[in-house]
Amino acid sequence: MSFLEVKDIKKSFGNTQVLKGVSFELNKGEVLAIIGSSGSGKTTLLRILNFLEQADGGSIAVNGEILSDGTVESAAKAQNRRSLSIREKRLHFGMVFQSFNLFPHYNILTNVRMAAELLAKEKIKAAKKQIEKEANAEKKAAKAEYKKQLKEIAALPESERAAKRIELKARLKETIEKTIPLEIAEKMVASRNKVLYPSAADAAEAGDIPVLNDEKTRRNVKAKHIFGKNLFDNEIGNVMTDRAIKLLERVGLGDRQTAYPCELSGGQCQRVAIARALALEPDVLCFDEPTSALDPELTGEVLKVIKGLKSSDRTMIVVTHEMEFARGVADKVIFMANGIIEEEGTPEEVFGNPKSEKTIAFLRKSAEAV
Repeated sequence: MSFLEVKDIKKSFGNTQVLKGVSFELNKGEVLAIIGSSGSGKTTLLRILNFLEQADGGSIAVNGEILSDGTVESAAKAQNRRSLSIREKRLHFGMVFQSFNLFPHYNILTNVRMAAELLAKEKIKAAKKQIEKEANAEKKAAKAEYKKQLKEIAALPESERAAKRIELKARLKETIEKTIPLEIAEKMVASRNKVLYPSAADAAEAGDIPVLNDEKTRRNVKAKHIFGKNLFDNEIGNVMTDRAIKLLERVGLGDRQTAYPCELSGGQCQRVAIARALALEPDVLCFDEPTSALDPELTGEVLKVIKGLKSSDRTMIVVTHEMEFARGVADKVIFMANGIIEEEGTPEEVFGNPKSEKTIAFLRKSAEAV
C-alpha cells in the first residue's frame, strides 16, 4: 500500500472543469514533481490535497487513513470548515505558497513558531478535556459500584454491615483520591509527550512533570495544576522556540531570528515559509511554484533548501516550472494538461523519452525559454 493515494480527483468552478479525474500514488520518502502549463490544474490539485478546496469527487488517503472518500460535503459541512476534523485532515499536509504569506508584524522566529505552538496547545487542551471526561466517568462508576455494594450488604447483621461499610467507603476514597488522580497524571504526561516529543528519546530526556510528582497534587483530581490552563504553556513555548531556531538554522537563517519579513529578501522569506511548514511536521510537504515570485538570482538558494530536505522519510510534492530542478530532485514526474495527467513516470522517462506530443511540445517550449 502506498503512503499517499490520490484517486480520481475532480473539481469544477462553475461550468469550467479544472480537474477531470486525477490519480497518483507516492511511497513514503518519495518526491513528486508536477509540471505543466498555467491553467492545467496543478495549484488546484495542491489546494485540494491541503483541504483548502473541496473536491467534487475522488478520494485521498495518507498512510492507510482515508481523509476524503469522494462524498461531496453538504452545505452545512462546507460552512463549518473550521471544524477540528477538517483541521486534523489538513495537518497531514504542509503547504508552501508562491507568495510566502508571512505575518509582517512578527519576526521570523515567531512566524515559524506560532502556528506549531498554537496547534500543540490545542491538542493538549483537547487531551485534557478527554482525560477529565474519562476521570469523571470513572468516579461516577466507582460511586455507583459503592451504592450497589451497600445494597448487597443490607441483609448482614448490623455489626458486620458496619464493618463492611467502613471497608467499602475506604476503598471508594482510595479510588477517588488516589487511583484515579494517579491515572490522570500518567495520562497527562503521555499526552504531553505525544504532542511535544514525537520520539521516545526526546520524551525520556524531557522527563516527568515536576508538579505531578507532588503527592498532594496527584491525589487531588481537581487540582488546578492537573487540569489548569497553564500547566504546559511554558514548556510548549520553550520546545517550539527551540524547534523553530533549529529549523531556521537548517534553512540558513539562524542568524536572522529577530528580523522581520520586510528586512529579508524574497528568497529568505520563502525559506522562512519552508521552515514554518516543517514546524507542523506534516506527512506530505507541498510546494506551489515556490520560486515563481523570486528573481532569478534568488531562485537557486530556495531550490537548494528544498533539495536538502529530501530524505527517506519526507514525502514531498513540488509544482514547479524549474525543469532541471524537477529532473534532478524528483523520484516521479507528472505532466498535467487540461485537468488530466497527460504523462507520468520517472524523470528519465518523462524528460528523456516523453511519449505524449503535448509533453514533447511543453518541454521544447520550456527549453527555448531558458
